[in-house]
Amino acid sequence: MAQLPYGLGTRGGRKSALAKKLYIGNLPFNASEDELRETFEKCGEVISVRIITDRDTGRSRGFGFVEMDGADVEKAIKELDGRDFGGRTLRVSEARERQGPAPRARL
Repeated sequence: MAQLPYGLGTRGGRKSALAKKLYIGNLPFNASEDELRETFEKCGEVISVRIITDRDTGRSRGFGFVEMDGADVEKAIKELDGRDFGGRTLRVSEARERQGPAPRARL
C-alpha cells in the first residue's frame, strides 16, 4: 500500500482524514507485519502496518506503526497497551510527529 501523508488513510476507497497512527513499541524482533495487523484488527479497521527495520541489516528495530480509523484508536490503546505479544509487553500510544535531528554543537 502506498504511504499517505501523516493522518490520512483510505477507507472504502476514499481518503479518511480521521485516520490516526499508533506507535507500537517493545515488539519482538521476529514479529511480522501480518501478525501485528491481525492483532490490531480485533480492535477495528487497520489501514496500514509498518515495522521499522535497520537500513543496514534489515532486522527489526523493535517498534513500528499501525494506522487505524480514528474511532478505533482509543479502543486499541486501551486493549493492547501492556498486553503480551510474542513474549514481550507491547507499548501502544498515539504516534507523535517526527522531530528533526538535534542541532549540531558548534566547535
